[in-house]
Amino acid sequence: MSEPKHDCAFTVENNYFRFRAGGLLLEDGKILFVKTKFGDYCYVAGGGVKLGESTETGVLREFTEEVGVQVKIERLAVVCENFFKGHGGNIEGKDCHTLEFYYLLSTEEDISQIPAKTDEDEELKWIPVEKIPESNIKPNFIKNRISEILNQTGPLHIVEDNDRNS
Repeated sequence: MSEPKHDCAFTVENNYFRFRAGGLLLEDGKILFVKTKFGDYCYVAGGGVKLGESTETGVLREFTEEVGVQVKIERLAVVCENFFKGHGGNIEGKDCHTLEFYYLLSTEEDISQIPAKTDEDEELKWIPVEKIPESNIKPNFIKNRISEILNQTGPLHIVEDNDRNS
C-alpha cells in the first residue's frame, strides 16, 4: 500500500474542517509547544491526519517531521471537537471545525538535541507544567485543564467553542 498523501481537511465556502493529531511531550516537568507564526500563542505539536492513516501513526509521523525526535505513545489523553475563528494563513477569517486527538508522549532520545525550530520554521518552546495555566496556549482547554489531562486515567472528551467568535 502506498503512503497516504493528503490531509483529512477541506474547505466549503467560509468553513474549514481538519482532522488533527497532536502530542503532549512531557519531559522534566515541561511540555513541548510550538509558537505560531500567526500570533502570540502556542499550540501542541502535531498536524493533519492523512487519509487512510490512524491518529497514532499521524502523531508519530508529525513528531518525526516537525520536531525531529522519535516518540512513544503513553496514552490517548483528549479527543476534542474544536470550533474557532481562523487566524493566519489559509484559515484566516474562516469558521473552523477540527476533530483533534491528543496523545501523552514520551521519548528515550536526548531532548537537548531537539532543534529550536520546527520544519516549518516555527519556534519550539518547553513550558513548565505549572506555567501552562498562565500561558497563551490554544486551544484554551489545554491551559485550563492541564492537570486533569495529565492525571486522569482515560481520555477526556472536550467540546471547545470559546474561540468561535474571536
